[in-house]
Amino acid sequence: MRWIWIDRILEFEPGKRALTVKNISLAEEHLHDHWDGCPIMPASLMIEGMAQTGGILVGQVCNFEHDVVLAKISKAEFDGVAGPGDQLTYEATLENLADEAASIRGMVRKNGQEFGRIDIIFSHANNSLSGVELPEGFVFTGAFQRMVDPFLEKKDG
Repeated sequence: MRWIWIDRILEFEPGKRALTVKNISLAEEHLHDHWDGCPIMPASLMIEGMAQTGGILVGQVCNFEHDVVLAKISKAEFDGVAGPGDQLTYEATLENLADEAASIRGMVRKNGQEFGRIDIIFSHANNSLSGVELPEGFVFTGAFQRMVDPFLEKKDG
């Protein structure tokens, strides 16, 4: 199973904001493993979708040179459940950025309607964990970078 919880980037404003989409499908194995007979998207995976959206936003500001990892969930609240056939959009707005950490304010929409709020603090692990060696590509795989490239090319061109 792949561990990318967003399907694509819809909008990207470097250093400011990112908007991504996740289409929930009955074909996703985790829906069947979560609650027997009640296929819903686990809240933890919606939080991860926001973390990936915000992480891409934070990572791009630093040219993907930092290992941006979720350090703290300041807020995570949802107004119900999401399941097969629903479309989630994750909007991350950069709130703070420092050498060691960053924070985003997140809004989740389900089928276009406000559905949840998730605020996350990220650590730049390679700057804040002295002496810890992380594997190459620990956070930003080529898949994440390829999602951002078209938006950066538009800005440059």
